[in-house]
Amino acid sequence: MKLARKIATLTVTSGLAIGSFALATPVSAHGYMDGPKSRALLCKEGANLNCGSVVYEPQSLEYLKGFPQSGPADGKIASANGQFGGFLDQQSSVRWAKTDITSGPLLMDWTYTAPHSTDGWSYYMTKPGWDQNAPLERSGFEKIATVTHDGSKAFTNPDHVIDIPANRNGYHVILAVWDIADTVNAFYNVIDVNVNGAGEDVVAPNAPTNLIAAEKVEGGVDLTWIDANSDRSDVTYAVARDGEQVGKTSGTSFTDWEVVPGDTYQYTVTASDVQGNRSTQSATVTVTLAQNVDSDVTAPTVPSNLHTMQVTATEVKLMWGESFDASGAVTYNVYRDGYLRGSTEMTVWRDTSVIAGTAYQYVVKAADSSSNESGSSNVLNASTLAPPAPAPAPESGGNWNSSAAYQAGDIVTFNRTTYRAVQSYQGVGDPNWIKALSLWTPVADVASEPEFTPAPVPVPFAQWSATGSYQAGDRVVSNGVTFEAVQSYQGVGDPNWINALSLWKKI
Repeated sequence: MKLARKIATLTVTSGLAIGSFALATPVSAHGYMDGPKSRALLCKEGANLNCGSVVYEPQSLEYLKGFPQSGPADGKIASANGQFGGFLDQQSSVRWAKTDITSGPLLMDWTYTAPHSTDGWSYYMTKPGWDQNAPLERSGFEKIATVTHDGSKAFTNPDHVIDIPANRNGYHVILAVWDIADTVNAFYNVIDVNVNGAGEDVVAPNAPTNLIAAEKVEGGVDLTWIDANSDRSDVTYAVARDGEQVGKTSGTSFTDWEVVPGDTYQYTVTASDVQGNRSTQSATVTVTLAQNVDSDVTAPTVPSNLHTMQVTATEVKLMWGESFDASGAVTYNVYRDGYLRGSTEMTVWRDTSVIAGTAYQYVVKAADSSSNESGSSNVLNASTLAPPAPAPAPESGGNWNSSAAYQAGDIVTFNRTTYRAVQSYQGVGDPNWIKALSLWTPVADVASEPEFTPAPVPVPFAQWSATGSYQAGDRVVSNGVTFEAVQSYQGVGDPNWINALSLWKKI
């Protein structure tokens, strides 16, 4: 048999070796390219170094869709407009690990951690002669493939075969864009590749043989099979349960934990190579799990990837990967320094009972309705920020200070005009606030006026700022319309974000 030529091996410039992998379908958030592997995924796996916090969330590179007319700004394409500190936007010919491919057919393989309703996918590639040492710009890309979709969930179309143009050679960057149907956003993944020349026809992999399924005492299903492709190194295996893919592996075994006692399942395994050639399915194996007649004694799976989403002087926001339990009901217990501090059914939790400038240690455990508790997640160390410096005290009756704190009724002078504070507030250094009628009102002659006792004044909602930082539930006004924040986020100056339904709703 003609040996298949390896066309998608990883060249690890950092010197770290990448071994075999086995991925069950996670269920925490969004998605990423894992064949060829995205820049962010290689950060998580350690092939790319000094990447920032994207190592915890390679699946969350999300920004407004509409590329190239809109979407991430030039110079911020790799990081989805500066997400996770913008480390991914660092660009040079030697900065990132590369995957070897050839021109011709190439399999683009997504892993979905939240399979959103989908409009489709677009694939772009840097043009011949592009500047490898300059920030990525949309003018440096050309579209090489479009994959349309019918608006259904993304997992119904996880793998796409695109064509790498014959005029590409050496280092290039592929940009994969996944457009979501029911939000204003898309996911942006860049893949660093080394194109080695024209491809050739490759024989499809052989189907795996002798597929065996066995129930585990802990409640999962162990699957094993015989590798029928030992003479080639470009093959991965997709595991399907009842016709839907539940995981992938480069080995010959897989454990499916997301099963329910008493249910019957059918499994198949299919081999594929990086050019998109697929084997026929293996023989189908059927397994019926024992009905759990005794009380539930199986704990949920362990929460994964505990990390911080935000740390301030007064709050630590945590996030982790979802656990599975056959009962379908999972509660997460959050422990701080060994003591239970809170419980939630979500995979995020805010610790607001912290002290500024203090170090804490967190773990999360999952529990089911029968009080079975999982093992601990990874240990997370987090330190709150130091307390902010006290605001400068204003001069009593003196000149106005744009950074000072004022109380309703305070009197100041600015540009030879005397003002009285309408409400209490903390200045942030903006020199225009003295002209805000909701904060200050001019007074003609302070000495001749009776002592002022301010009446309670309702605090209006602030004007929305495109660069502001907002928490879920915050309310703002824009163009006379009041909005409420759907989720927490940091603005980057885009004036269209107030219209993003995933960020703001009108009230």
